[in-house]
Amino acid sequence: MTIPRLLIVDDDSEMRMMMVTYFQRHGFIAHPATSEAEINAHLAENRVDLILLDVMLADENGIEICARLRSEEDVPIILVSALSADHQRMAGYEVGADDYIAKPFNPELLIARVKAVLRRVRRSPSLSYRRATSVWRFGGWRYDGKRDEVIAPDGYQVMLSSRETALLKVLLANPHIPLTREEIAAALSDHPETDAGGRAIDVLVGRLRSKIERNPKAPQMLRTERGTGYVFACDVTREET
Repeated sequence: MTIPRLLIVDDDSEMRMMMVTYFQRHGFIAHPATSEAEINAHLAENRVDLILLDVMLADENGIEICARLRSEEDVPIILVSALSADHQRMAGYEVGADDYIAKPFNPELLIARVKAVLRRVRRSPSLSYRRATSVWRFGGWRYDGKRDEVIAPDGYQVMLSSRETALLKVLLANPHIPLTREEIAAALSDHPETDAGGRAIDVLVGRLRSKIERNPKAPQMLRTERGTGYVFACDVTREET
């Protein structure tokens, strides 16, 4: 989506947090994880655009985790390891890894490889996220992705245009994250009827506010973020139907 979300999986706390901080400083959303259970928890609750997975975890094997993930998920995976022999790299590629990076690595090169994989795969973040059968709940509201229906807290259906629905989906995927008008426009780029200009985004935001906010002049969910753009200041949960 608009801002790439990475999952950094490493049992070395210093390395894990160093990578999380580095990616955050370079415009990514990065979350730490230490085990397969934590990976699955993130995939169940959040959008994940790419996983950086260390091969040698404390009590688990990154190659085996990658194989299991690939059988259920379409999320890109880059394996990171101090093991760099050809047969070890091949083992990673054979289970479906999109890339294999040997330690120690140049951080700038790592970012370049991550960006290259994201450009190359051109696919939805994770299988669970891209299913159109999800139900999203926010502030008492309900969005049914399968039926493409927006239900207000009082139970009434609210009709949104295709552009308004597309904007809502961007916001649901990025709760509590300030988004610039340019980032929103880029996320709506597959909707050619949406003008990419900043003023057009402002108008579109105003229209969505008029339909989902109790008081559009004092919005509580879709707020203006001074100096940035907009932020969906609302907790979002997703359920599979």
